[in-house]
Amino acid sequence: MPMTNAPEHPIHPPVAVDRAGVAALETIDHAGLDWGRVSGSTYLIHHELRYVYPGPITDLRHKLMIVPPPQLGDQRRIMHRIEVTGAEHTLTERADRFGNLVAEIAADRVEAAVGFEAWAVVQRCTGCPPAGIAADRAGRLGLLTPTTLTMPDDAILEAAATLTGGRSLRWGSDRAGALALAERIADFTARHFTYRFGVTSVATTAAEAMAGRIGVCQDYSHVMLALCRAAGLPARYVSGHLLGEGGTHAWVEVLVPHPDQPGRLVAEGFDPTNDRRVGLVHVPVAVGRDYADVAPTSGSFEAGYQGRLESSKRVGVTAVEYSAA
Repeated sequence: MPMTNAPEHPIHPPVAVDRAGVAALETIDHAGLDWGRVSGSTYLIHHELRYVYPGPITDLRHKLMIVPPPQLGDQRRIMHRIEVTGAEHTLTERADRFGNLVAEIAADRVEAAVGFEAWAVVQRCTGCPPAGIAADRAGRLGLLTPTTLTMPDDAILEAAATLTGGRSLRWGSDRAGALALAERIADFTARHFTYRFGVTSVATTAAEAMAGRIGVCQDYSHVMLALCRAAGLPARYVSGHLLGEGGTHAWVEVLVPHPDQPGRLVAEGFDPTNDRRVGLVHVPVAVGRDYADVAPTSGSFEAGYQGRLESSKRVGVTAVEYSAA
């Protein structure tokens, strides 16, 4: 069946906002907040990317996925802005089939460097009811189907069989069973790995990471995705930020039966890297089948040499609301 490009939530044009105003927004120390009492929170995302080249390049075609969509779970985008410097260019924004915001930049020539800068303000609400996803949509989006990066090998299939007890889970109706299995898979993944930076790459598969038992958040997430899908649970890769971390972060959302809407699924977040459920300290940006669907920056150009990437980001809480309790 062909994929549809229509997102569940339409993409709106960027809200006009004063650059200096949003850049000057102050963030507060998230570590000092009583997160157990927070009912609503507002976040600032400021991401800068700059590519420097040893000489001119031509025919630049670049894609950014660094701004959250209008709605993602309990998160709502309030405003966003993307700026490109260093070259005459065109900038277009579209929604992919997962509803992510994709910014595409085209430039005929860049002399020495090109910069991308994005701001976004998003809000999250702990009491907002989950919107839910039609159960058949999860299948159409490939959330049950192995990808190149999450293709299971014998070790993953054996682990999945052990975690399910050899039983086939009826995930379409058994919410409690689906959640319990997702918890077991997340716990297994967390215990299986030792976190180590620099030993894997964006091309490392779940099978390779499973065998090596070391890696970063991307590897943890790919292994958990492979196990979930092998066990019959639809699951998706989430690219985003974890408050207090310097780089981008990745985790997994498992789609389980909605508590109130028969025939619909709801995403439940698991962070196997940190062995915890996803909470308000996680700020999602994009979702997909694996990393390849949500790479924050990618593209191509014509030249006989490579460029150098310089990157920085600031993600923080700008305001919170506490519950009355």
